[in-house]
Amino acid sequence: MKLILPDQKTITIDRVPAPLEKVLLDMGINPLEVIVARNGKMVPEDTVVQPDDEIRIIRIAHGG
Repeated sequence: MKLILPDQKTITIDRVPAPLEKVLLDMGINPLEVIVARNGKMVPEDTVVQPDDEIRIIRIAHGG
């Protein structure tokens, strides 16, 4: 699986299929602080990702 981080760094992960939430937590990323797109479409963190997926992580910017 190809994982594209918010800083545009790309990582290949071989530990799939796996729940997206587990992949994020293993990478040290809080699932509540990001939006994730799988193959160009937004998906929830309980999605099971597959070896041929491209996952893009988008950091949520918030402030007041």
